[in-house]
Amino acid sequence: MSVALTLAPDEIRTDLPTRHAKLKWVMVVDVALGAGLIANAAVCMAAAVGNAVPTLLGPGTTDASGSHHPGLPWTGCSILAGDADKVREIRAKAASKEGLLVVDMPEQAQTSRVYDEYLAAVAGTEAADLTYYAVSVVGPRNKVDKLVGGLPLLR
Repeated sequence: MSVALTLAPDEIRTDLPTRHAKLKWVMVVDVALGAGLIANAAVCMAAAVGNAVPTLLGPGTTDASGSHHPGLPWTGCSILAGDADKVREIRAKAASKEGLLVVDMPEQAQTSRVYDEYLAAVAGTEAADLTYYAVSVVGPRNKVDKLVGGLPLLR
């Protein structure tokens, strides 16, 4: 389920620490995966989140030498560690809550080499049979904190 998150201009506060933002963005990854699969899942989900919530990206900047640096997420994004069961649990809980954007990385996304094959593989799999490598959740800080409270940062 895709949720459109819109922020009022006064909610975009690039001048404050991320912990003061009303919006929170986390990813929960299955720590049993290798570093490459974790990195791929995080990058792919970040692209989907950036597309869905473009106001998460702050303005770009130019360094003293004149080189441009594109904007990055002003909210920050914590990458948290869990096991496969925890990733599934958080995804299910987040998907049942209103006002949260949930982007997931099913196993099929990393085992398919053709995007249409990925789409067909997921479409042909019952929801209960999907294995999730990672899940990304964006929404009000209090809702996200309740979902992921106590999970450690990925190390």
